[in-house]
Amino acid sequence: MIDTLPTAGLWMLACLAVLILGTGLPVWALLIGTASAFGAGGWMVGLIDGRVLSAISGRTLGLLEHDLLQALPLYVFIGILLQRLTVADALFSSLARMFRFTGAGTSVGAFGVGALVAPMNGSVASSSAMLARLVAPRLGQLNSASAIALVSASSTIGVVVPPSLVLILLGDAMLRAHTEASNLPGFVLGTQRIINTQDVFHAALLPAGTVLALWLLVAWWQGRTHPGASEKAVAPRQWLVAAAAAGAIVLLLAGVFMGKIFAVEAAASGAFALLCTTLATRALGRVQWRSVLMDTLSLSGALLALLVGASTFSLVFRLWGTDLWITQTMLDSPLSPMATAATVLLLVALCAWVLDAFEMIFVIIPIVAPPLIARLGDAQQTAVLLLLVLQLSFLIPPMGYAVMMARARSGLVNTSVWRTLRALLPYIVVQCAITAWVFLAPWTVHQLDAPLPAVIDEAPLSPQDLEQQMRDMADKGKATENAPIGETLPDNFKR
Repeated sequence: MIDTLPTAGLWMLACLAVLILGTGLPVWALLIGTASAFGAGGWMVGLIDGRVLSAISGRTLGLLEHDLLQALPLYVFIGILLQRLTVADALFSSLARMFRFTGAGTSVGAFGVGALVAPMNGSVASSSAMLARLVAPRLGQLNSASAIALVSASSTIGVVVPPSLVLILLGDAMLRAHTEASNLPGFVLGTQRIINTQDVFHAALLPAGTVLALWLLVAWWQGRTHPGASEKAVAPRQWLVAAAAAGAIVLLLAGVFMGKIFAVEAAASGAFALLCTTLATRALGRVQWRSVLMDTLSLSGALLALLVGASTFSLVFRLWGTDLWITQTMLDSPLSPMATAATVLLLVALCAWVLDAFEMIFVIIPIVAPPLIARLGDAQQTAVLLLLVLQLSFLIPPMGYAVMMARARSGLVNTSVWRTLRALLPYIVVQCAITAWVFLAPWTVHQLDAPLPAVIDEAPLSPQDLEQQMRDMADKGKATENAPIGETLPDNFKR
């Protein structure tokens, strides 16, 4: 529809970035405001049909009917409740005590809590808040830069480990992106099928597991270099709570990964188990419960508002035709497909440096994912690369989202950006190496793919066999024409 100013959408993104960095207003409000301004401008100059803008209400209602959104408040509830319960504290104390023989039990315990709890915690912000409250004050003599690095890295684990909310939402976005990519000129779906959230879970397992293993070595190494306080004795009740919590989390994660439990069911099961445990132990009073529920409603409302704002923004963005222009520019790029994909991933990393995971999934990824799939030819590889790039951008100071949250909430002495970057450098190097590995070796994301249906190769018919089949069909047709009507009917109609 719009061929005269397809770059207007880029100006929308530029204005949005300036407003986010300069105003401090909620992102959902800036998304709606920017989209409204550009939509009204396009309508006034006759480049956008005002009647199309009425689709915003229908798009909003369609979003609210999405099944995956049922998991959103459940994950938020789990994250907020974990911050107020002693479950995470029992896990941390038990892991620190269990791994004290390594000489870095506190650091290993902190990382272990992140690996276990982050996938069920809903978001990087929620994980960072919990780890900053629980872990940061107990890191002993570990210097502030290393402590911030440990908290930052641990809080991003939920980006790549299922069934985190980030992975669920990205899986849904990739399903739509793969569908759009299959309709692009020159893209051949072949024996592939449109991927779903479960495919993204399976594709991310090997890279995510490698990242976790190497990051654990980094946490151990930094913990031994700067040993923390001696791990205190753990009461039997804490051991029991930690064992039960760890077992439940592992079972839920395994159930989701194996496809035995849907992600929404896992969120509901986790929330229900935490609710029953809290009520049975009377860990929270009436005032605290009210605070938990109010915080859950507030954060869930903010995320839903962000989704509505992103939907409004993307509609106006597409009305300007910028998405088609970006797709065509990528497809016509004089660079090789790999070089084009690497450039796009770099731009995604720059966007993720100033935006959080949900803003990226709702605003940026739907724009770049379809042509990126077309250039790489592999939707699962694209999904895992986007996850790794998001996780990497959150760890680069000073704007990285996880680093900002850790510095703001940990209560640790804020060190210089350079010292923080030095402490984070081993984590960043590992992340860059795994991202390059997935980029250059797509087979790494296909180790758990479901086997394709066997194709039976049949020898082609000879001309004589083909002629005989045609004669048989002709004879059968003549016999049917000459038979009485009742004999040509199916048996259940002969009565």
